[in-house]
Amino acid sequence: MSLFDMTGKVAVITGSTRGIGRAIAEEMATQGARVVISSRKQDACDAVAAEINAKFGAGVATAIAASISSKDALETLVSRTQAEVGPIDVLVCNAASNPYYGPMSGISDDQFRKIMDNNVLSNHWLIQLCLPGMIARRDGAVIVVSSIGGLRGSPTIGAYCISKAADMQLVRNLAVEVGQHNVRANAIAPGLIRTDFARALWDNPEAEKAYNNNHPMRRIGLPEELAGAAVFLASKAGSYVNGQTIVVDGGSTI
Repeated sequence: MSLFDMTGKVAVITGSTRGIGRAIAEEMATQGARVVISSRKQDACDAVAAEINAKFGAGVATAIAASISSKDALETLVSRTQAEVGPIDVLVCNAASNPYYGPMSGISDDQFRKIMDNNVLSNHWLIQLCLPGMIARRDGAVIVVSSIGGLRGSPTIGAYCISKAADMQLVRNLAVEVGQHNVRANAIAPGLIRTDFARALWDNPEAEKAYNNNHPMRRIGLPEELAGAAVFLASKAGSYVNGQTIVVDGGSTI
């Protein structure tokens, strides 16, 4: 059996109707996991789950919409998953918000709070909802999709970067608290990835050319290039990796 095999595992992935989250869900399904597709809109979740089931078989994907800004919605996501799919083995906190683009001097209090609430507090809520079952079974993996922005400053997405640095500390602290129960918590820090979420950073020919010229691989990353890192952290292959942040960037930190 492959170290990356996820047969029998149940994985909940937030923000999984497009971009990085969808790529992670599809690769985990490829490796045998049953995946819960979740984002704000039920119809979008249904469409992605239907495509995964058409490819891998009925019941591989289940669609449960939930807004990460609502604690009640996240409680429902967890309870429905447990009732309809099974105990949650893997949690991928991928959904995030960034309602402001510009210098920190211009951000409103509401925008700052929204970023911190959706990118940090909501992860805390969802993780705490999933941990009791993982601890009881002495098996579980929590993965938070952070950002390379959490390792550096930015003139345009500073509050977002602050929230992603907090996510890295979130998994470090969780590793200390729950590692003794054989539950692991890690983060993935993507560089610039060609997603709708990051469109403002790359959807400009001049900006993209400048980025590529200064990047060791001379290109922007693709969502599917994050999926392998998530499978590694969720599977037996990553069974002794805890409290870490894996940078998936292609070299711009060098």
